[in-house]
Amino acid sequence: MQSILSILKKHENPLLKLLPLLAFAVPLLWLYFLHSASFELMWKGRTFQLFFIWLIALELILNWETIQPKKIDKLISARNISFTIALLLPTLYVALSNYTGLNAAIVAATRQIGVTWWESMPLSTEYLVFSVLFGLMVFLQFGKKGLMDFSVPAFFLGIVGALYTIDNVYPYGQFTPFQLLVPTTATLAAAVLGLMGYETNLTMAGSMPRLTAMDPAYPLRTATFDIAWPCAGIESLLIFTVVALLFLKRMPISLRTKIGYFAIGAAVTYFINILRIVTIFTIGINSGDVQLFHFYYGPLYSIAWIVAYPLVILGSQGLWRKIVDKRKHNIPQENKEAFGTCSKPI
Repeated sequence: MQSILSILKKHENPLLKLLPLLAFAVPLLWLYFLHSASFELMWKGRTFQLFFIWLIALELILNWETIQPKKIDKLISARNISFTIALLLPTLYVALSNYTGLNAAIVAATRQIGVTWWESMPLSTEYLVFSVLFGLMVFLQFGKKGLMDFSVPAFFLGIVGALYTIDNVYPYGQFTPFQLLVPTTATLAAAVLGLMGYETNLTMAGSMPRLTAMDPAYPLRTATFDIAWPCAGIESLLIFTVVALLFLKRMPISLRTKIGYFAIGAAVTYFINILRIVTIFTIGINSGDVQLFHFYYGPLYSIAWIVAYPLVILGSQGLWRKIVDKRKHNIPQENKEAFGTCSKPI
């Protein structure tokens, strides 16, 4: 027992930092062997969980020196036992949901209360449970500061689970708050298709815009789709908003700069959503695999941008600091002295 404790103490800091990441590696690998096809789906699939792992790794990389886990004073303690149990809970949940009938019970319960997409509720529940368990283990290991440091991956997973649940309960664009922006998005997508030479017709089918696009050179090549908020990428705007706000909140930059970064990122995310709709119609017109793009590659456009955007912000900040430093070095010495003696701003 003493030798185990000494080994843990020797490598305590880096090992403890990695434990929350490792705690989800095992259950996700298990889920891959059980449901490998689900990792090939962005919408109503498990590809988002891979991005969740990426976000945890990104937080560790960016904050490796500042994230400090609680020390191990003794091997057997209430906190260590609680933390160990928390680390095992994601794997335990996978076992319970897939081998004890928990998923079947969730399906039966949600079907009984009238949920439309009841068969998708186990996956939505899994996202929400993983989000809560991740927050629990981070709190036990790093305290309140850890919750802030790892807030982006925790909220990312929770938002995805909440969006899945909303779509399960209110499908086909029935959730009005998310559907409000869709007609504008559909109109802009129709305009882009028109610029590409396609003839378009936009009408309303209940709460959803119905867009038809046709290749005038080949009148039989047409595509017609009703556009609900998941198809229009509203979920990516919501995920971007949460991730960007939580990330920018911790950046040591001015409020004006933060607003600028957020506005640029939101505009690019929205434009990507328009391109996603345009791509779906071009694939449909040319008899391609619309479902594959709709459920995987389309959402991948936006999410790849969202998880990469924090790196874009950090890279631009680093480049700007280099430019400022270079300008300082290039200022003539007499100007530096004059600047240094100036007591009032010009």
